[in-house]
Amino acid sequence: MPVGMKRELRAPYEQALDKVVAALKVEGFGVLTEVDVKQTLKNKIDVDFRRYKILGACNPPLAHEALTLDLDAGLMMPCNVVVHETDAGTSVVTAMDPVKAIAGQPQLLPVAERVREKLARVLASLE
Repeated sequence: MPVGMKRELRAPYEQALDKVVAALKVEGFGVLTEVDVKQTLKNKIDVDFRRYKILGACNPPLAHEALTLDLDAGLMMPCNVVVHETDAGTSVVTAMDPVKAIAGQPQLLPVAERVREKLARVLASLE
């Protein structure tokens, strides 16, 4: 069972990355962290890897609401959104599904559903 929501794009990696950040902004998310997996793997273990970034996206009002309900909600923040290139020169964008991430914490379900709706709109808006 997939833990995320995925969208394949015809756009090259850099263009896809820019589109994702812009689409997140429209839905009220800012990018708090950016992990360059390709560079990290090269630096740490001298392995060549495809371009792959993990964006830590946060919607402050929804984050505050979740933390107010359960301080352990911070374990699921920020929401990870991955952008990576394919061998064909296109891109794939995957966003975590917060509803799946809250297993065992039903008090967070209303917030997780709203976050999922926003992330789904982000993916749907990408071309």
